[in-house]
Amino acid sequence: MRIRELFDKKTVFSFEVFPPKKTSSIDVIYNTLEQLRDLSPDFISVTYSAGGSGNGHLSCEIASKIKDEYGITPMIHLPCINYDKAEISAVLDEIKSRGIENILALRGDINPDIEPKNDFRNADELVRFIKSKGDFDIAGACYPECHADSDSLVEDILNLRKKVDAGVDHLISQLFFDNSAFYEFREKAAIAGINVPIEAGIMPVVNKNQIERMVSTCGASLPQKFVKIMQRYEHNPEALRDAGIAYAVNQIVDLVANGVDGIHLYTMNNAYVAAKISEAVSGIIGA
Repeated sequence: MRIRELFDKKTVFSFEVFPPKKTSSIDVIYNTLEQLRDLSPDFISVTYSAGGSGNGHLSCEIASKIKDEYGITPMIHLPCINYDKAEISAVLDEIKSRGIENILALRGDINPDIEPKNDFRNADELVRFIKSKGDFDIAGACYPECHADSDSLVEDILNLRKKVDAGVDHLISQLFFDNSAFYEFREKAAIAGINVPIEAGIMPVVNKNQIERMVSTCGASLPQKFVKIMQRYEHNPEALRDAGIAYAVNQIVDLVANGVDGIHLYTMNNAYVAAKISEAVSGIIGA
């Protein structure tokens, strides 16, 4: 199933998972997927490890299992900054051989300990290369509050237009906690001629360390309402988890009411949280 086709039929609801750390068993992710399967997402994306240390073969293996054993459409992340054309070609060959049709094309995070390769400097170059190698459905990333390497949101959106013009079929946003930032971004993207579907990336925050780490890496702003929740419940893990779930549900309800193309839930491999949110919004997403 090519994911782009789903947007013509419904509000898309999808999950993201990541491969386990090298010190963990592969069964960890498969146990999570067993539980996520029952939630019937439209697709599940599988990341590479951050910073260029990812194992592409393992990601392909997990994506294959999502498709063949769990009967769910997979999408595989493909970063390019630390790979040359031969390496990307090898990954594309494996993706194709496994019958996987959907790729999230990314520049990838720059790791100060790894010298970037020069074959792909930006994601639009990767998109063109993928297009030359096969008939894949290609997603791209977008940043409602501006990519950290861009000087302004206008510059960032112009760069995003390059990705779309290169062949991106739909977009998935970085996480955000203020829906108004997403609506402003969506409006500016439309003005720039970006007319592909845009899924809103939602991360339910269930612990204080998680939010501090996420904000430091992606630069998402924190609305006062969210800050008050953190301050009120930071010393009560269960209450903070439940408040984080409720906040994410409220975001999703508002986004769907305002015509969002889809919701991409960053599950952090937490099946319990994904289940609670899915149950809360199932009637809304399907309406």
